[in-house]
Amino acid sequence: MTEWKIQSRAHACEACGKAFADQETYHTILFDEKADFRRSDVCQPCWQKQYSDGARERKGFVSYWHGVYQSPPPTTEAIQKETAESLLRKLIEINDPNYIPVAYILAVMLERKRLLKVKEQSVREAHRVFVYEQPRTGDLFTIVDPGLQLNQLESVQHDVASLLEHGLNPTPAAAPLVGSDPGPVAQESPSPSAQGVEPTPVEPTQGTERNETQDQVGVEVEDGCG
Repeated sequence: MTEWKIQSRAHACEACGKAFADQETYHTILFDEKADFRRSDVCQPCWQKQYSDGARERKGFVSYWHGVYQSPPPTTEAIQKETAESLLRKLIEINDPNYIPVAYILAVMLERKRLLKVKEQSVREAHRVFVYEQPRTGDLFTIVDPGLQLNQLESVQHDVASLLEHGLNPTPAAAPLVGSDPGPVAQESPSPSAQGVEPTPVEPTQGTERNETQDQVGVEVEDGCG
């Protein structure tokens, strides 16, 4: 079963074990291991010696990119008001399929604000699955597209606005959220939160007719920056 997931960028090379230095170039290879995606982060010397030739021919190869490692920031006090990214991380940690539509909307919001970047997409069990990267932390988010219909968008965005404004109950109710469409379950690896964004209208999934109502759907909330 396809799962939501966050895979944090490694702090050391998978091949040699040497810790990455601040501003050091690292290389990431994404593999499809049937049950899940797996990322492999390696340093520049190991990439040149072991991976640069034939990396794309390795079993399960999906994608490759490189980036610049940034040392984790000092620990700060918790942000009081929810941000789009911190809320997304909490929803994945909770692992409740009722929140799949909300998580998808949050991911699209973050992508539009260029806080997440799509690295790969595929279809699993009739669901589109997106692999996003958070450029600052290097974390990978695996997000399931629930296939929202036009008449569900407004209610789901209302749920997003409410959660950003009031936060998330640590013990979610068993009843589905308004507009939710239960799908595959989720799991998470914890990581620091990033800047919040305002919810914006979401395009319907492929095959869904766009009309004037969808163009007008939106949620106005205050930014969740701390």
